[in-house]
Amino acid sequence: MASTNSGRTQKIWRDGRLVGWEDATIHVMSHVVHYGSSVFEGIRCYSTPNGPAVFRLREHMRRLFDSCKIYRLPLEYQLDDLVQAAIDTVAANELEACYLRPVVVRTGEQMGVYGVSAPVETFIIAWKWGAYLGHDALENGVDVCVSSWRRAAPDTFPALAKAGGNYLNSQLTKMEARQDSYVEGIMLDSFGYVSEGSGENLFAVRDGALYTSPIAAGILSGITRDSVLRIATDLGLPIREQVLPREFLYLADELFFTGTAAEITPIRSVDRIVIGEGKPGPLTRRIQDTYMGIAQGRIADPYGWLTMVPTPAGVER
Repeated sequence: MASTNSGRTQKIWRDGRLVGWEDATIHVMSHVVHYGSSVFEGIRCYSTPNGPAVFRLREHMRRLFDSCKIYRLPLEYQLDDLVQAAIDTVAANELEACYLRPVVVRTGEQMGVYGVSAPVETFIIAWKWGAYLGHDALENGVDVCVSSWRRAAPDTFPALAKAGGNYLNSQLTKMEARQDSYVEGIMLDSFGYVSEGSGENLFAVRDGALYTSPIAAGILSGITRDSVLRIATDLGLPIREQVLPREFLYLADELFFTGTAAEITPIRSVDRIVIGEGKPGPLTRRIQDTYMGIAQGRIADPYGWLTMVPTPAGVER
């Protein structure tokens, strides 16, 4: 689903200051424009009965720091600084719910792939964004395909970094799937085993057990993936983290995507092969209900995953 300007807000956090939306610009000669030198995060803030709450904010910011370390992007901020900056960005825009996009980029005005001397700038953007694959997808599931595009081999791009350049083959996967009338594509890893979607991790259910590909399968170490593993453990579900052949997808009783944007999205078919009964299965629903219940403050948060956003002075809720 293409984003439009309807999601824009008023203020963006830029290196310690909240600036107007139109002022958060970079030069066309910025290193990131030519060589993809950016790392980023996707974080959701949910409307809860007690006000806006950001889901697993510290874990997302820690992964941002990890991505910077892998790509040798020096950050002048501490983890607590960016946690507070995210809270301030939500509050300054007077939002009840939004999608947050922290992004660290090499800017400057120079040419050449070696960008160590280029300035590094940090932004936090608040964007009004609903269900990534659509509300119907969350309720009824999606039809997907196995993509012809593979995830990068372990000695090419570092998959543990959430870097802008890493998403080039995700774009190809998404475009290929949409062109063939699927909602999303599933990529295999460089060895031909199941990896993940273009922007989501993947889970399968078979005979009451939960299966997911390991980190070594070229996947991003997802925050939502980790949340599902913790929820499933506490629900007493057997968990199998192992390599999965492509055909395992067709034999699954249930399949679902996980991700900050996609949340918990059921999959009803792969390559036109119906999964289970062709609708969200009971374990998918159970995990989805628990995850969304915690994120939206409808059920208790036993993990401490929610960071509340204080109401700005003079603003009524």
